[in-house]
Amino acid sequence: MSDARSFLLTGGAGFVGSHLSRTLLEAGHNVTVIDDLSTGRFENIAPLQEYGRFHFAIDTITNEAVVDRMVSAADVVIHLAAAVGVKLIVERPVRTIETNVIGTELVMRTALRYRVKVLLASTSEVYGKLDKVPFAEGDDVVLGPTTHSRWAYAASKMLDEFLGLAYHREYGLPVVVARLFNTVGPRQRGRYGMVLPRFVGQALAGEPLTVFGDGLQRRCFCDVRDVVHALAGLAIHPEAVGQVYNIGGNDEISIEQLAETVIERLGSASGIVKIPYEEAYGPGFEDMRRRRPDCTKIADLLGWRPAIRLAETIDAVAEEMAVRTHGRG
Repeated sequence: MSDARSFLLTGGAGFVGSHLSRTLLEAGHNVTVIDDLSTGRFENIAPLQEYGRFHFAIDTITNEAVVDRMVSAADVVIHLAAAVGVKLIVERPVRTIETNVIGTELVMRTALRYRVKVLLASTSEVYGKLDKVPFAEGDDVVLGPTTHSRWAYAASKMLDEFLGLAYHREYGLPVVVARLFNTVGPRQRGRYGMVLPRFVGQALAGEPLTVFGDGLQRRCFCDVRDVVHALAGLAIHPEAVGQVYNIGGNDEISIEQLAETVIERLGSASGIVKIPYEEAYGPGFEDMRRRRPDCTKIADLLGWRPAIRLAETIDAVAEEMAVRTHGRG
């Protein structure tokens, strides 16, 4: 197709990246993925090999020679590679900081060499402990102390944003920042602290659903199949350059209510057990009571709004998980 582009997705074998890869391929684009499979999974992208326009490399984004070669052949880089998940962030703060900051610096430097557009995936974590809701892109941020590794991820992603926008302002590199809010859906794993797949897995196994803290903390969840359309739109829209956009759901739900909804939706006999943060993550852990995005900006630009309801997402996660673990639907 005449408007086909070549996309490079760093971290493309991950949960979001694999869904986005398929969306771009189905739109007629060329897609190359680089992923070291530290949190991504080859099985996520293996089915994409049926497309002649799909290529991949199992390598780290700190391999300068490989990144240089791949960026030089791309029209757009979608930089998804990052340390993800609360559990991983708390347990491995050095990896979190180095992966996020060093990897992003190399991607930006290489993209500048070839004048390639970059969509930088960021996170709602950058808003920190801000108590004003909903969060808008121009709001101040409030982070906790450096003695709490909980905030290393937020600080590192803020630095990523500063760096990407600095490349845009100083060198004219086309850069777009997308802040994702609690993206959920099929292929997400609970291994690193993601709450929905953990709840679904526990409910399917008939185990108690483990709610950390008092369960009253509220989140807005957005299905990955909605999120990838927002990312694809931002990646090609010329007016998005130099801007920051929230991407997330509209409806707030407490974590305790989420657990109850999963149990009801799946017809599970599981109960709910509350675990103190200190026991789950160690002493000094801080969490945000609410995290709700203002998505007016991206709606005005793309007309994008999430369409998939949370109940549908829970069903899809449960179906994929049952197939993966038991070989049945």
